[in-house]
Amino acid sequence: MAEQPVVPGAATGALVADEVTVAYGRQVVLDRVSLSVGRGETVGLRGPSGGGKSTLVRVLALLHRPSAGRVRLDGTPVSGVRYAVPVAVRIRVAVLFQSPRAAADPRLSLADLIAEPLRATGHPAARVRPRVDELAELVGLTPDLLIRRPHAVSDGQLQRACLARALVHRPDYLLCDEATAMLDASTQAHVAAVVGDYQRVHRAGVLVVSHDPALLSRWADRVVDLPVA
Repeated sequence: MAEQPVVPGAATGALVADEVTVAYGRQVVLDRVSLSVGRGETVGLRGPSGGGKSTLVRVLALLHRPSAGRVRLDGTPVSGVRYAVPVAVRIRVAVLFQSPRAAADPRLSLADLIAEPLRATGHPAARVRPRVDELAELVGLTPDLLIRRPHAVSDGQLQRACLARALVHRPDYLLCDEATAMLDASTQAHVAAVVGDYQRVHRAGVLVVSHDPALLSRWADRVVDLPVA
């Protein structure tokens, strides 16, 4: 596995951050950073804590507008963020965050947590439950767990539900932001295996943000270092 600098990505077949700058007031978090994740490849991203890795993930996920630069999806520039982006575009990129408890609505059962993106985009009810059951089986959630709320399951079980939710729209790109850092070794391995199988079937591009060199060595095709702003 080669270690490479952050470089501009290809024009097509990739999710690309192109000369992205993010600043909060006078504090520059990302300074003209370019990164590409090609279809079918796994890119590892590492950098110091507080160095902007999660901010870059949010920019690539179309959740945060950069101060300068742009995101390109398979060669097409994407303007706007969140609900200003057409549904057909924004569901092509999904995120699995580090903390499942911060990412999950505590009022929802795990089944409703997985179904939430489908309902938000107007999928018919008759198609929602079969997809939830399919994904629950994929990530290893039994029916008795699906009726529980987040407080009644472990971090590993909740992260499996969050992974199922991330895959619910069959995204072309999956961004894993320290997604296994809070999990035990067996759950880490299971999450990585599910993501790897999904990637092979759907030729998805995967970005793995991690401080763990062993994980990046096993998982990533190439590793890039985020420059300090």
